Amino acid sequence: MGLNVYLSGEIHTDWRDQIIAGAQGLDITFSGPVTDHAASDDCGVAILGTEPDKYWHDHKGAMVNAIRTRKGIEEADVVVVRFGEKYKQWNAAFDAGFAAALGKSLIILQQPEHDHALKEVDAAALAMTRTPGQVVDILRYVLTGRLPG
Repeated sequence: MGLNVYLSGEIHTDWRDQIIAGAQGLDITFSGPVTDHAASDDCGVAILGTEPDKYWHDHKGAMVNAIRTRKGIEEADVVVVRFGEKYKQWNAAFDAGFAAALGKSLIILQQPEHDHALKEVDAAALAMTRTPGQVVDILRYVLTGRLPG
């Protein structure tokens, strides 16, 4: 049994790399959004043409990025959503809701200071974790039945 895992959420830390490195040797295919912040912000205008109004600039990028995001979440067996410390990731909350609506297995990765704000998101998840290592341990357990350690 293999897993397709979509890694959604904040793009300012290396949490994705930690999960991918920790899952080496497991039958997992990882996917996720474009994590080059500038490319993600500007993809719409780079492809579809410039916009003088920042709202439409951002809107074009969001629509183009949504093509990748929807495909990744729809094809995933498990969706991991990371809420970072520095920024409020409204897009991550949207991805979590979309995954939950599709009945995807959802793992949330967050810090304690977000527990209250994310209580509804956490209630829709099958697991809420604090570290990338815990995510890896869950994925390993799902695939092999082995506990950590």
